[in-house]
Amino acid sequence: MKFIHVTDLHLVPEGEVLWGLKPIETLDACLADIAKHHADASFVAITGDLAERGEIAAYKLLKQRLENFPLPVPLLLGNHDDRVNFKSVFSDAALDHGGFVQQVREEHGGVFLFLDTLKGPPSSAGLYTEERRQWLTQQLDKAGGRPVYLFMHHPPFFISHELMDRIMLDDPEEFAALLQGHDVRHIFFGHGHRAVSGVWRGISFSALPSLNHQLPLVEGSVETVYSHEPPAYAVVHVTGEGIIVHNDAFLDRKPAVMPADAERGTWF
Repeated sequence: MKFIHVTDLHLVPEGEVLWGLKPIETLDACLADIAKHHADASFVAITGDLAERGEIAAYKLLKQRLENFPLPVPLLLGNHDDRVNFKSVFSDAALDHGGFVQQVREEHGGVFLFLDTLKGPPSSAGLYTEERRQWLTQQLDKAGGRPVYLFMHHPPFFISHELMDRIMLDDPEEFAALLQGHDVRHIFFGHGHRAVSGVWRGISFSALPSLNHQLPLVEGSVETVYSHEPPAYAVVHVTGEGIIVHNDAFLDRKPAVMPADAERGTWF
C-alpha cells in the first residue's frame, strides 16, 4: 500500500505572511501535487502544527482546502495547535473516549494509529497522559499481533537537535513501555522541521521538513532561529518486506539542463 505523510503546516489567517512565507500557498501546491501524482494513495496523514497560533480562521482555511480533496486526511495536533478551536471547526474529527484527537485506521493487514501529543501552552513539549495511554494500550491489544504504524507530532526520543530535544515528548519512558510486546513497525512524526530517520529501540522512524519554515541543523549556520529550506512531503510504501519512505521536495522539482530525450532507455 501507499500513503502520504505531510507535517507542520503552520497556517495563518488568509492574507497573512509567516516568516516571509505564505503557508496556505505552499499547502495548496502540496495538495495539488499529491492529487496529481498520488491519487492512488490510501490516505494523507498530517502530523500536527496545523495552525501557527491555533486560530479558528486558520483551521477554517484548512477545512476549506480539504473539502474537495480526493483522499482521506487524518489530522493530528501539535504544540502550536489549540484542541478546542480545532474541534469547533472540525466537528466531525475522530476522537477517543476522552475527547483527544486520536483515531485508528485498519488497512492492508496493518493498524495505523494517530496520536494526540498536545500538552498545551506555555510548553512546546509533548505529553501523553494516562488517559491517552489507556486508549493506545487498548488499540495495541486489539491489533492482535498485526503490524502497527504510529503517527504523532512529538518524537518520544532525542533526535540530536539541541533545540528540539528540549521539547520532545515529556514522558518517553512511559510511552516506550506501552509499545513493548507489540509489532510496532515504524513511527512517523513531525515537530523537528527536518528530514530525520533512524531506529529507536528496534523501531524505525522518519520525519520530514515543514511545509513552511525549517530549523537549521546547526545553530548559527544562519542568523535566525528558523531557515528557508525546501518543503517536502513523504511518499510511503508499506510492502510485505518492509517500509520505503521517499521525501519529495515538490516545489524544487525542475527539469535538468539536458535534452528531453537524453538518457532515456540507456540504463538497462
